[in-house]
Formats: sequence, structure tokens, C-alpha cells
Amino acid sequence: MVDLTPLQNALLADVIGELPTAIRLQRLVVSLREEFACSAVVLLRLDGESLRPQAAVGLAHEALGRSFLLARHPRLAQILAQREPLQFAADSELADPYDGLLEESPDEPLPVHDCLGMSLYLDGRLWSAITLDALTPGSFARATAQRLQRWALIIETALRVSRLEGEVRSLRLARRETVESGNETEGAILGDSPMLRQLLDELTVVADSDLPVLLQGETGVGKELFARWLHAHSPRARKPLVYVNCAALPETLAESELFGHIKGAFSGAGQDRPGRFEAANGGTLFLDEIGELPLSIQAKLLRALQGGEIQRLGADQPRHVDVRVIAATNRRLWEEVREGRFRADLYHRLSVYPVHIPPLRERGRDVLVLAGHFLELNRARLGLRCLRLSPEAERTLQAYAWPGNIRELEHVISRAALKVLSQAESRTALLSIEAPWLGLEVTPSEPRVAAAPQAVAPQESLQQATDRYQRDLIRSVLEQHQGKWAAAARTLQIDPSNLRKLARRLALV
Repeated sequence: MVDLTPLQNALLADVIGELPTAIRLQRLVVSLREEFACSAVVLLRLDGESLRPQAAVGLAHEALGRSFLLARHPRLAQILAQREPLQFAADSELADPYDGLLEESPDEPLPVHDCLGMSLYLDGRLWSAITLDALTPGSFARATAQRLQRWALIIETALRVSRLEGEVRSLRLARRETVESGNETEGAILGDSPMLRQLLDELTVVADSDLPVLLQGETGVGKELFARWLHAHSPRARKPLVYVNCAALPETLAESELFGHIKGAFSGAGQDRPGRFEAANGGTLFLDEIGELPLSIQAKLLRALQGGEIQRLGADQPRHVDVRVIAATNRRLWEEVREGRFRADLYHRLSVYPVHIPPLRERGRDVLVLAGHFLELNRARLGLRCLRLSPEAERTLQAYAWPGNIRELEHVISRAALKVLSQAESRTALLSIEAPWLGLEVTPSEPRVAAAPQAVAPQESLQQATDRYQRDLIRSVLEQHQGKWAAAARTLQIDPSNLRKLARRLALV
């Protein structure tokens, strides 16, 4: 039986409460920093051969988007190699993974400081690690490692609750072993904004069905990434996910690419060839840029969606396929329907569940998490010791509108990394990307001078004007999402049940 202090008992009650995972883990690391009076605490999740930060205090926000490869970070590798807490000598020559990332010392390496870490296990499986750093040598006494071990119960409880919530939320308990093995590291959706969390909660429910999903959003928001996420969290996860770029299909070959052909169907058809639908049988077919699909093919696609039947080009008999379709577009398909460029029946069939992927400019500090991910990729690719953002560069990234979204952010970071390297004296220096090297034009907001009030009697009361504005706004957003209340609530950043109550008060339903 483990005796807990009053503080530990209070924190234990907190971590098992009904909190979002990100908030639970963040409260945990904040409490640990206060308990051990240190500069930084980081909770990292083992992800294949890397450790990914799950919660951190004392580090730059963009560090949450990084991944620390164990082969390149011997301190982290040594922490994971043993069960007992490990304290490094203050003058240890091993490079610290957080060089240049601590908030208290953004411009200096960390050659002399206290560092302590502990591996964490769940159900006998190595799951994660916790690290504590103190910039003042001698902050950690010999007994500090034993104190940290007494906190293991609290930390592992928080991890266990978060893991169980994730399994229940995804409704895919049978897939736990695959998730834990670290095989799903590529293409992770990064960010912790409320908008992104709400979207993923919604997609978790959608993933369990076989309904067609229409992903809508601006160019560069990551629609393909969300399609892969939907497939990975669906019952079809062990079956193929087949990608088709409809914009790259020549009209003369589109039918053959999608549905296949038989030998002799056209000049050059020397043998039977299955199409993308048959390749995706049992799994998922992702039709990217569906708005570019020729009208002549749309009718046959509709038949495949309605009855699960396809017909190879030149064949007499149809074939049955079991395929879930996810489509994506940056066009407003209802406008394409109105203009006669897209079939109305196909649009309604595809948009059984439309999902709006928010642009980067609406995701708050997610831009820093994503920037951290791209910084780490470029740091490893260029062989640099440290690559980070200056405070002014961080502010510039957050102020920029990002018309090209995540794709533009990736290119901006890559170009800036090359500029930094071209002027660096050494690859082992702590290199910072300054705001001018980003090449972004950010227009500072100008203060508006309020106009003098006009002495005109209002035509309606303040409450009436407010109700009218809310009524018009809700109608507009509902029309944008084809009457889907959940999608409208996400856009309006309001709980769906509260949106319904407001709509009833405004006589909209």
C-alpha cells in the first residue's frame, strides 16, 4: 500500500476526474514542476523509435510538435533503458534534447544543470517517460529520484485514464494493440486547439460507420491526412486505403482507372486490369479533388455508391465491391451543382456527412505546434544541433493569415531553415529563425477610432437587434453546412445542444 501526501491525493482525484486528456496531463506536469521546484517538466509518449511530448511546462510551445529520435538523444535512451529514476551528473557531457527550447534559457545551451528522468510502464509495457530539468546545479538532491518514484502511481494513473478514454472515444478497443505498437506514427494530426479536439471527437464517431464522408476545406489544410485518420480509426483499418487524385485523371482514362477494363476494351488494353475500386475492396477509397471528376464518370460513380456495383470497361457483367468512399474538395460543390458542373444526385450521395476542415488561421496556437514539427524535420535533415524560432518569429507566425495553410507553413519553415544554415558558423550552434527570414508580410492591426454616436432613435431594441443578428448568422452557417447542426455548431464554436436551444428560442426550429 502506497501512502500518499495530501497534495498527491488531491492531484490523484484531479487526474481521474472528467477532464480532457490534454488538460489532465498539463495539470500533472505543472504540479510536478511546483513539487520539485524545477525549470521544466516534460511528459513524453514512446512512439516507435521516438519520444513525442504529450504535455510540457517550461518549454517553448512549439516543442509539442517535435519528435525526439532515441538514437540521437542518449539521455532519453538511457532513461528508457532502466526502470529506476535516472539522475544525470550536472556536468554530464551528454547533449540535452531541450537545448534552446527551455523558456528560461532560449539563447544558451544547457551544459551544466540538473536533469532527472524516469521511464513509465502500463500493464508491463514501456509506455512513456517523464523528465525534469533544473537550471541551477544542485537543485536535485540524492533523495529526489526516490521522491519522483513515489509520484509514479499518480503519473501512471493519469496515463491509464487518458488511454482508456481514448479507447472508449474511438470505439475501437480491438485495435489497441496496433495503436500501442507505434505503427501509426506517420501522418499524426498535430495540435491541441479546442476546434481541432472537437473535430476529432466528431470524426471518431463518424469513423465507425460506413457512411460516405465529404471533407471540405481550403487548399493545404490536410484533407488527405484527415482521410487517413478516418480510415485508421474505422473497422476497415486493416484493409487497403486507396488514394485517387481525380484532378490528375485524364477523362479518356478515368473510367479505366476507377473501374478497370478487360482485355481488348480499347487500343492498348492487352490484358484484364482491375481498377481502384477493386483495389480498395473491403477498405476505403479516397477520392481527392472530387470536384474535378468529369461529368461522364460521375453517373458511374453514383451507381457504385448506391449499389456497390462496378463494371469494368468493356465487360458485360457487373462486379460487387465493398468500399467506403471518402471524398475531398476545396470547391463549393453546391455552387458547382448550380452551375451544372457537378451532378446533384452524386453531391447529395457524397455529402451524407460533410466535414469542414478548419483553416490554419482559425486554429490558434496550433501553428506553433505544427511549426515545431517542421523545425524538427529540418533540424534532422540538415544535421543541426538545434533549430528553433525566435520570440518575434513566433508572433509573426501567429499573426499571419496563412492562405496556403499547413502546406505553406511547411515551405516557409524549410526555406527559413536553409537561410539560417547559410549564415551559421557551425551546425552545432543553437540556431534561431528570426522573423525577417520567414519572408511573411504581416500587416499590423490599426486601432479604429470609434465614430461619434448619432442621435437617431433606434428602430429596434438591443435585444431585438441581437436576436436578428444571431438568427441570420445561424441560418447562413446552416446553409453552408447543408443543414448539419453538428458542423454548424463547430463553425460557430458552440456546443451543439446549446445551439439547438438557441435556435428554438429564435424560432428557427
